[in-house]
Amino acid sequence: MNKAESERIGSFLEQNGYKMSTTAENAELIVLNSCVVRQSAENRVIGMLNALKALKKSCPDLTLAVTGCLVNSKTDELKKSFPFVDYFFKPGGYPPWLEDPKPGTISPRHPSTVTFVSIIQGCNNFCSYCIVPYRRGRERSRPLEAIVAEVKELVRHGTKEVVLLGQNVDSYGHDLPGKPQLSDLIGELNTVDGLARIRFLTNHPKDMNLRLINKIACLDKVCEEINLPVQSGSDDILKAMRRGYTAEHYRRLIEEIRSRVPGVGLSTDVIVGFPHETEEQFQKTFDLLADLKFDVVHVAAYSMRPGTIAAERLPDNVPLAVKRERLRRVEKLQEEVAAEINARLLGKTIEVLVEGKKKGRWWGRSRGGKLVFFDSSCNCLGRLVKIEIEKASPWALQGSHKTDRTD
Repeated sequence: MNKAESERIGSFLEQNGYKMSTTAENAELIVLNSCVVRQSAENRVIGMLNALKALKKSCPDLTLAVTGCLVNSKTDELKKSFPFVDYFFKPGGYPPWLEDPKPGTISPRHPSTVTFVSIIQGCNNFCSYCIVPYRRGRERSRPLEAIVAEVKELVRHGTKEVVLLGQNVDSYGHDLPGKPQLSDLIGELNTVDGLARIRFLTNHPKDMNLRLINKIACLDKVCEEINLPVQSGSDDILKAMRRGYTAEHYRRLIEEIRSRVPGVGLSTDVIVGFPHETEEQFQKTFDLLADLKFDVVHVAAYSMRPGTIAAERLPDNVPLAVKRERLRRVEKLQEEVAAEINARLLGKTIEVLVEGKKKGRWWGRSRGGKLVFFDSSCNCLGRLVKIEIEKASPWALQGSHKTDRTD
């Protein structure tokens, strides 16, 4: 979300006569787009602001603006804390000294094979560990027509894949006239000429429905990859997190997805060491991960976030050493599971959308989200190519480019 908004702000500024500066010292305008999903991230933002304070002092004509999740409704407090900042504006917004653009009028700065597109801002769920609703506010969906127009413009500039973004993409459209759903949006985007792939994240287990799953199964441009955070396998912990579903509901949902979308790539998020989490409760999470065997697991140790429900009502009482040990156990399990899953692709030929080069090798992703590296003398950027998989690790695949099979 942060990256997508930074690109949009950059495009907007360039269309208003600004040019990118190579260094902060040479800039007339600096926009700091902040992420504060964790306290450590907010601390880094504040550290950057303090560094910019010195630059502002030496260059008084410099305009300094701050956006992103640091900017909540209490801008007066921010102005008192950081009086050297000229402007604060809300996440997803545009610099306030310029007129907001009309929907669909922002052209991309540079052609990008894969582009992030925000479709809904904010969140209504108020999970007990999460700061997002307090910083980004309640859910606000972008009009379906505006998103389609933006994607068409992106495709015209070279984009081949779009990743639709929202704190909860499954809530898309409930606040719009006619109440379109995410399934309606991806259906419209599937008809865009020149667009090769569609992805979206993040889903919420209590809101993902059968209609969306069926759309994933039948629309040819929608990739067979789903991110579905579970956070915990313990019903007691899920209740304390205010997640709104049970572990059994989650298991049934995964079973439904796999039955309707064969070969789907599944990823999930897990928090270990949530307040009062016992060894037995953690074991339920571990068992769920071992049973369901995800392609990717993003695991984090719980850290108290001031301003959240958990921080106000629950003690951070799981020792750090225990959190780290549980995190390590999940990482070890997932490394074994991912190695097993990826090994099944050895000798197979898969379609890869090439996004660029790293250390002299082309790289891209399969429809299921697998990271693939390969060598080729061809200019493969932005192309769909067929790669025969020759090596597999838990984290990536390696293969050879079959030029006679290039699309």
